Amino acid sequence: MRKKSNTIIEIIAVGSELLTPYYQDTNSLYITSRLNDLGLKVSFKTIVGDDHVSLLSCFKLALKRADMVFIIGGLGPTSDDMTREVFAEASGKELEFRTDLLDHIKSRFKKRGLIMTSSNKKQAFVIKGSEVIENRVGTAPGLWIEDLGTTAFLLPGPPVELKTMFESGVMPRMEKYRNGFSFRKVLKITGITESGIENLVSDLYPKSPEIELSVLAYPGQIEIHITSHSLSSPEKAEKMINPLIKSLKGRLKEHIFSENNEELEEVIGRLLLKNKLTLSTAESCTGGLLGHRITNTPGSSRYFLQGVQAYSNKAKRELLDIHEDVIKKHGAVSAEVAGLMAEGIRKKSRSDFGLAITGIAGPGGGTREKPVGLVFTALSWNNRKNVEKNQFLGMRDSVKSQAAQKAMDMLRRYILFNKIKPIKR
Repeated sequence: MRKKSNTIIEIIAVGSELLTPYYQDTNSLYITSRLNDLGLKVSFKTIVGDDHVSLLSCFKLALKRADMVFIIGGLGPTSDDMTREVFAEASGKELEFRTDLLDHIKSRFKKRGLIMTSSNKKQAFVIKGSEVIENRVGTAPGLWIEDLGTTAFLLPGPPVELKTMFESGVMPRMEKYRNGFSFRKVLKITGITESGIENLVSDLYPKSPEIELSVLAYPGQIEIHITSHSLSSPEKAEKMINPLIKSLKGRLKEHIFSENNEELEEVIGRLLLKNKLTLSTAESCTGGLLGHRITNTPGSSRYFLQGVQAYSNKAKRELLDIHEDVIKKHGAVSAEVAGLMAEGIRKKSRSDFGLAITGIAGPGGGTREKPVGLVFTALSWNNRKNVEKNQFLGMRDSVKSQAAQKAMDMLRRYILFNKIKPIKR
């Protein structure tokens, strides 16, 4: 193997389903993250289908160009699971049957009150010279092979099996390949564009190769990922990065809603709990997405009282007491209606805050005066309200996501910068 600093690592994800638009390869992202924690970087990632010729070509290439290869998937009991067999062929190895592994597989079925099928017997075959890595939550054992010139790990595809095996069986074996220590910080930002962030922090980009900064944009949210590497200790890696984090926070200020990997709904939940405040929502174009995100946080029942999907004009009238004349005059997508929606749900539920969204998510329904992506978000409190007009870009899902994010950010900023007392109930 080459020196650690030049180690070439390849990840191969096996599965024809990963070559369709319906499944994503998240396992390689997880493995990459854990390797980065060891100061190691991935050079190649490959996705290959369940085809003998393709697998053989892919495995031979990896054995030729990589010092270390992680192969994910294709260790199951079905006929299209052929990773074990094809990798043995690519490496010039033979398979051997292990009765102890078969007994282990049978015992797992027995514990579940099931009888093992004959197809599971193939999982008891291993590559000669390999070391078995125990699968604590599944039937397919992992394999570790070190006598090929290339160190190889064969790992199961189901994420829960992969992650459990990686933590218990792979990471301890990887310690001898450690090339330092990493510290990673993620600043989550909303309420500002990517170009706006660039204008504020462009001169702060690190010049040291030991510190990396990347900006990732999502609908309604931007993340700054900062990673530092130290050869000596994780503490030194963290210390190395702290001045940059301090400078970024000083520039971006209230636009940063989390530096602890929290979602925005978790942040507003914590603020509501801390201040003993309650919230209710009224949604039109987001169809319940706002309420869904808020209630996705455990313990949200302590501050979230009620959510209404007032999609039709009739629902706005009957559920939120919005007079028909207001809708006729200004339209359902208007600042006036958004404000009354927020006010209506707050009064109906007797919550401290009401959040409301109405807009045109598209792709149809827009006009020159009210184009697709026009969304009004509103916050109501103590017989007062604030309404903001937004013009979001993107497809329907993106518009809905941005609208929910904006509404929650309005609430976050108001609680942060105002002294609020809960209403008397």
